[in-house]
Amino acid sequence: MRMHLLSGGRLNIYRNFYFADAPREERMELPVSCTLLKHPQGNVLFDTGCHPDAAVNGEARWGELARIAIPIFKTQEAVIGQLPLAGLTAADIDVVVCSHLHMDHCGCNGFFKRATVICHAKELQAARAAPGIGYFPEDWDVDVPTKTIDSQHDVFGDGRLTLLPMPGHTPGMTIAHVVLDRDGAFVLASDAAPLQACLDTRMTPVNDWDGALTVKSLDDIARLQKDGATVLFGHDDAQWRRLKTGAAYYE
Repeated sequence: MRMHLLSGGRLNIYRNFYFADAPREERMELPVSCTLLKHPQGNVLFDTGCHPDAAVNGEARWGELARIAIPIFKTQEAVIGQLPLAGLTAADIDVVVCSHLHMDHCGCNGFFKRATVICHAKELQAARAAPGIGYFPEDWDVDVPTKTIDSQHDVFGDGRLTLLPMPGHTPGMTIAHVVLDRDGAFVLASDAAPLQACLDTRMTPVNDWDGALTVKSLDDIARLQKDGATVLFGHDDAQWRRLKTGAAYYE
């Protein structure tokens, strides 16, 4: 199995979103990452990032939220423009896994017409209950088959790609545990651990649904890390710049 890390866009946000003591006006840039897994039984995309239209007119796509999380990427830096780096197109994706349904993680779902989308049942409920608060129906309420899970789920039944519910950031937040033959185990943490600082200090972002559950999930991720897994943080720019991305891959 090969793993490609692909751009799903890029955002500029207030630093105190994560670091409470940061000056109010200070901002920081965040990568939005998507992970392509080429498994013998099918191609899986973990998260689909931002919709390319957000790069053209963020407020038209996200409303006032685009003033807080400012899109700072080009349309080709959305995941549908990045898949060709890995030799694929949207039509080649069999499964889309949504870590959660915020707009920067499922924005391109509608492009994957022949894929089955997997997300946690509680996440779908949360998105339906609170449209516009990070959840935009045009991102997740699209005409593609959806399968919901409510517990740990082995996607292919061989232990190589296992989905693990990690609530806290959102009710149905889900991470992935990936096992590669050469490069070992990885945790695709998404917003369960968006920055390394979150894992190191148990820091909880201001937009977490339940901070106590976030800390519990961070403890669980730390145990996976202690067992040898490399944690890939959801939005850590320093880590992103060190990783193999695009055409390069892990296997």
